[in-house]
Amino acid sequence: MIVDTVFPIVVSSDLPRLLQFYTEVLGGEQVYQFPPEGTPAYVSLRFGQAALGLGHDPAYRQAPGTPAISLWLYVDDCAAAVDEIRKAGGTITQEPVDQPWGEREARVQDPDGNILIIGQHATA
Repeated sequence: MIVDTVFPIVVSSDLPRLLQFYTEVLGGEQVYQFPPEGTPAYVSLRFGQAALGLGHDPAYRQAPGTPAISLWLYVDDCAAAVDEIRKAGGTITQEPVDQPWGEREARVQDPDGNILIIGQHATA
């Protein structure tokens, strides 16, 4: 498996509050929003050469031991990457599934329980 892009995603139950902090206080530039119109469930920000995602989860409540950040790893073949992770004894928490924005994703945990989202770019 070869990962070609990695970026963190911060999850919040109050995305507008988090977005305001990351843009107005830290100077991030919003470069993407899903859905494209209305209240976002996800936004991508750019800080120079770095990217950061902010995701909305209305049920999210940070409790001790609950990660607030996940890492998104883009691969060429999501299903093949999940098979490799499974063969290596990794924990699969969501099998590969097509998303409404066109990408395919799966969720796994690293050996310390950190959330890794294995993503495959949308095909044209």
